[in-house]
Amino acid sequence: MRIPRSSARLRILLITYCMAMGLCACGSASDSLPVDASVTGTYDDQSSADPASADTDTSSPETASPDTENTSPAGPLRDATPVCLVPQADGTAVVSNDVAVIDYSHMSDGYVCANYTGTCPKVKLRITGPDTVVYTYDLHGGGYETFPLSSGDGYYDVTIYENISGTNYATCLYADLDVQIPDEFSPFLYPNQYVNFTSDSKVVAKGQELAEGASSDLEVITRIYDYITGNITYDYDKASDPPTGYTSDVDAILDSGTGICLDYAAVMASMLRSQRIPTRLEVGYAQDAYHAWISVYTADTGWLNGIIEFDGNVWTLVDPTFGANTDNKTLKKFIGDGSNYILQKMY
Repeated sequence: MRIPRSSARLRILLITYCMAMGLCACGSASDSLPVDASVTGTYDDQSSADPASADTDTSSPETASPDTENTSPAGPLRDATPVCLVPQADGTAVVSNDVAVIDYSHMSDGYVCANYTGTCPKVKLRITGPDTVVYTYDLHGGGYETFPLSSGDGYYDVTIYENISGTNYATCLYADLDVQIPDEFSPFLYPNQYVNFTSDSKVVAKGQELAEGASSDLEVITRIYDYITGNITYDYDKASDPPTGYTSDVDAILDSGTGICLDYAAVMASMLRSQRIPTRLEVGYAQDAYHAWISVYTADTGWLNGIIEFDGNVWTLVDPTFGANTDNKTLKKFIGDGSNYILQKMY
């Protein structure tokens, strides 16, 4: 029997967050450091790329109890209480010197923390995991920042570099880590530099508001997606010249109602992670445009990647953010079968 449209059109639209006309503006150059930089030497930072530039219940309506307070036509209501995991730099496992610390006390939870207290104005942190993908971040100082170990189990090289002149950097501190992460979802539930939220964040409160009364993770994803795409508009001016090393201030984006692809992805990822839904902020290419989007995990579906709509019977490809500005023929050509999206990094 076909599920009623009112309860089954759960659009799991996992998002290519740039408007069709603005995708090419999501790219800039600041993220990658040369892979061959020695941990005891220097590197030249002339070439780089930046992400900124870029329990379903099976009860039928007939079996649901109409006089039970915590039920809906789709089944028992889901607990919408936020759970905001808090990264810790406990100091139980560290490497350090006079100006920097790498704290890997919780590497088994899928993250490391780093802090720089020196005077160099330009400092980078680079993480290379077992898949050899290189992640490069700006290290701002003034307190610990959190960085995900996105590549799963294996050996990681974590290095802090100080700028010495121009685009040349020298090694300040490094750690070689043998990482085992018992819970594969941990890196995608904790906040980090790119998905940065706390229990006091406005996005967490809004996520809870949107999740109230939902009966499944799929419904929560749908509600949050619909809210974001209906209330945040694309910022073409920012996309034309994003700041070097840009990361999203998710509450500011929620307040302003405008942002670029990385902002859309970071806001939605923050809401979903605080609702205990593992979410990856992903960066790569949509055709030839540097771009950011998300993938989410539910127990019933596994990882949902790309752009997906579920109408109760069939999964189809759709993207209303593109669709609002693109005719159907062009939209279908752009989206294709999902292979137009090339993943490079996950945060």
